[in-house]
Amino acid sequence: MDKSFKEAIDFRHACKLFDETKKINDEDMLFILEAGRNSPSSFGQEGWKFLVITNDELKKKIRPHCWNQPQITTCSHLVVILAAIENLKPQSGVPAKRFQRRDLPQVKIEKYIEVYKNHLEKTGILKNDETLYAWSSKQCYIAATNMMTAAAVKGIDSCPIEGMDKHSVKRVLSLDTKEFQVALVLPFGYRVNPQPKRIRLKPNEVYEFIK
Repeated sequence: MDKSFKEAIDFRHACKLFDETKKINDEDMLFILEAGRNSPSSFGQEGWKFLVITNDELKKKIRPHCWNQPQITTCSHLVVILAAIENLKPQSGVPAKRFQRRDLPQVKIEKYIEVYKNHLEKTGILKNDETLYAWSSKQCYIAATNMMTAAAVKGIDSCPIEGMDKHSVKRVLSLDTKEFQVALVLPFGYRVNPQPKRIRLKPNEVYEFIK
């Protein structure tokens, strides 16, 4: 039975070791990926791609470049979340095509494109690929969070991993970094060990109501 949202939030933790004998079924994995695909993104541009790796040999090649963390090879599915680079540039023509998916008059679509281009230019996002990556990778974390919560609803564990040499991971995956760059690595599977006690700041240290 699926967990409630509150149960899922309480269940989720950064799982450090997965049960290699347990595999996620296709239906549940698609449920997780759909949560990522349907996540919000700036201007609705969906500047991401999810590489879903189940090949054990490829996991072994990636692991040394992720601080040799066992989650990489013990998980059922290893999702490498890529941040888009080229597709977010106005001159690529891709943003225009994505705005055109909206059922709007052409004049309004052109206005959207203009606002998008001006925003990226004025904020310095288009300064270079590094600044564009900084913008798009932040959005990838929204998708990652939704995928982790979706997994928890199904009683599936996860562990977001940013501790890695992303350039080495890129080489293993033969990525064209002009198109996409690695934002984070996200293993999914089933825990071996009991969930540790959750430690968090007190509510009054985290949120403040302003009236």
